[in-house]
Amino acid sequence: MKRPKKVGILTAGGLAPCLSSAIGGLIQRYTQVAPDVEIICYVGGYKGLLQGKSWPVTPKVRNGAHILHMFGGSPIRNSRVKLTNVKDCVKRGLVKEGQDPQKVAADQLVKDGVEVLHTIGGDDTNTAAADLAAFLARNGYDLTVIGLPKTVDNDVYPIKQSLGADTAADAGALFFEHIVAEHGANPRMLIVHEVMGRGCGWLTAATAREYRARLDGKQFLPELGLSRAVHEVHGVYLPEMQLDLAGEAARLRKVMDELDCVNLFVSEGAGVESIVHEMEAKGEAVPRDAFGHVKLDAVNPGAWFGKQFAAMLGAEKTLVQKSGYFSRASAANAEDLALIKTCADLAVQCALEGVSGVVGHDEDRGGELRAIEFKRIKGGKPFDLSTPWFTELLAAIGQPASAQAKSGGH
Repeated sequence: MKRPKKVGILTAGGLAPCLSSAIGGLIQRYTQVAPDVEIICYVGGYKGLLQGKSWPVTPKVRNGAHILHMFGGSPIRNSRVKLTNVKDCVKRGLVKEGQDPQKVAADQLVKDGVEVLHTIGGDDTNTAAADLAAFLARNGYDLTVIGLPKTVDNDVYPIKQSLGADTAADAGALFFEHIVAEHGANPRMLIVHEVMGRGCGWLTAATAREYRARLDGKQFLPELGLSRAVHEVHGVYLPEMQLDLAGEAARLRKVMDELDCVNLFVSEGAGVESIVHEMEAKGEAVPRDAFGHVKLDAVNPGAWFGKQFAAMLGAEKTLVQKSGYFSRASAANAEDLALIKTCADLAVQCALEGVSGVVGHDEDRGGELRAIEFKRIKGGKPFDLSTPWFTELLAAIGQPASAQAKSGGH
């Protein structure tokens, strides 16, 4: 395999606390081991690729790449574009009527002379890149595609830990630490903390765990109302759970009567099936994105969840707060910075060796860090409700472990 002369980098999908740092890590590693390799960054993910818009990684950028580790977000910007959804690409003006988005993207890569494409995103982003590589291969162009797994949901098969997920849990815990004091502003306050997680409850569970760890480090003064009990997590609800709404309402009503407040951690996907069913029963259109996913911000699961519980708990006020944007745009924490570095270093090694795949710790190979074959990459990995630290969490907050995984799983 000949050494590549030029590589491209793009980020796509939603934000996660790893994008900026992953870009910086790739640039730093290339500068260390292959400074002669030219680097460009496509602006706005696949949208930028289709439009031929990119920024060069200049010597000044290389020298300042360390700065990227201090920021969240993606400096080269993201977009949600599905190259095989021709109708959507035409509608958005990304390609002209009659054009094949994959061919437009492929032609742009050929025009730019890009031999290696680094994609930083979730399963949709990386499988789209694999499809693009296959398209190019069928047309006689050899493209190495190396993905880095980005998602705060931590729900990609067979990757043990997605970049940015640990930071998102930390940030969500900090977010709720500030919100929880609102229980003192009104009597019988119901606070719903909506956490990201369309079909996987890992982030909600991990955020609750991190928040409770923060409580462990605090002192309280219950004699003046400053008790751990009113700051505690009183319920955690995940997409994988079968919720006994009436049973939980009865349990939580007792908490409300005793403490004058209830604090719930809810995955944004926990009530989606019920919400969609209600909307469809009323003949309402269910808003979906280019990938066919329900637009969660439009259906507003947290508000629905709060409404279901409020009447049954006798809440005088319901406060729904979403930590998603706060969490997903955070700068990577120490644990994620270490993970990002090892993954970025291997990604560059794979690029120089011509090995395609998504870099991560392969759960099917004993947690080995390797370039995982694209055909094995798939989203929708559910959170295992039997995970010891989660069952311990439920026991600690007094929530019955009778909520079993939904039949058929996710």
